[in-house]
Amino acid sequence: MTAIEEIYEFKQLCIQTETTIRNLRQQGAIKEEVLADNIKVELSNLQMVSDKYLEINKEVPVCIEEYSKTELYYCYNCKFNTNNKTILVQHLVLENVKLKHTGEKPFKCNVCDHSYAFKSGLKTHMHKHTGEKPFKCNICDYCCTTNWSLRLHMCKHTREKAFKCNLCDHGCTTKADLKIHVRKHTREKPFKCDICDHCCTTKGALKVHVRKHTGEKPFKCDICDHCCTTKSDLKQHIRKHTGEKPFKCYMCDYCCTTKWDLTVHMRKHTGNKPYKCNICDRCCTTKRDLKIHIRKHTGEKPFKCNICDFCCNRRSNLKTHMYKHTGEKPFKCNICDYCSNQMRYLKTHMRKHTGEKPFKCSICAYCTITKLSLKNHMSKHTGKSPFK
Repeated sequence: MTAIEEIYEFKQLCIQTETTIRNLRQQGAIKEEVLADNIKVELSNLQMVSDKYLEINKEVPVCIEEYSKTELYYCYNCKFNTNNKTILVQHLVLENVKLKHTGEKPFKCNVCDHSYAFKSGLKTHMHKHTGEKPFKCNICDYCCTTNWSLRLHMCKHTREKAFKCNLCDHGCTTKADLKIHVRKHTREKPFKCDICDHCCTTKGALKVHVRKHTGEKPFKCDICDHCCTTKSDLKQHIRKHTGEKPFKCYMCDYCCTTKWDLTVHMRKHTGNKPYKCNICDRCCTTKRDLKIHIRKHTGEKPFKCNICDFCCNRRSNLKTHMYKHTGEKPFKCNICDYCSNQMRYLKTHMRKHTGEKPFKCSICAYCTITKLSLKNHMSKHTGKSPFK
């Protein structure tokens, strides 16, 4: 066996050992304490192979040695360096196995409590504190902190979705995304909250959920005092300041700030109301609307005013009610001095300026700015009082 073959054999041994242990741990075939006792033995064996390799390396062909003399190769985790690239590879493999088995994370962030097994991990993490995004897309303005994130982003341009679901037509850019998608079919929710009964399909979703218990809102708006639990929520909030509404309906002039709002809006055109009440015949366009509707049956009013006895079944109704106590009227007309404590009143008021009259009589040419006005008008045709 040649020196190069010996080197390759060592590399394969490291990879095989790591894979075997990972598989055994996943299957529960070995316990953590047993694994811990055997780590030293295994690393000792690896070191023996390493020592054997270093002996062999003395016999490496001259052509490789001469090729390596011109530059030094440095380990990104420690001060180790060598003029032989293959020795560096061997060193990195051994360090990788050692750190993964021991769980040691020697590289600590000096800003927060995060720590990492590798210096490269800490370097990537520091971009979050500095705001640096060195990896840039050459097609659009997107930039990110890791090469992997950039590769995933590029799939949006190439529309490459190599991982296909065998239960539906959905395709994913990564195997991990496909695994998460399949949980929608299997209804598997492996991540459980320690505080309540809530379960999630992803670790990230659980992290966001726990913030409801802790009250943590780490994402702060630079324009106002508003704080959010997720980065995507902050992005949506910022659009209220900028007026950006990137999601447009292809059937009417409606546009909105989120993809979900557009999905819900489209149900008005299609008539799709997938959420059905199991008490009455009522159907709703969203799960949240159904939950609120169910409260009419149960009489549940979980949102209580801390000043008076008022309680209601919607959070938004409580917020509107609180304006009566504070006297706040946050919804202001940009044409005149009118202001209101409810957006719907401002919307109706704006029709006076625009001349829009969306409520039309089906019998005559009458049209008006409010539904109530139309109802009053219709009583003239029917002879029935609108107040019943």
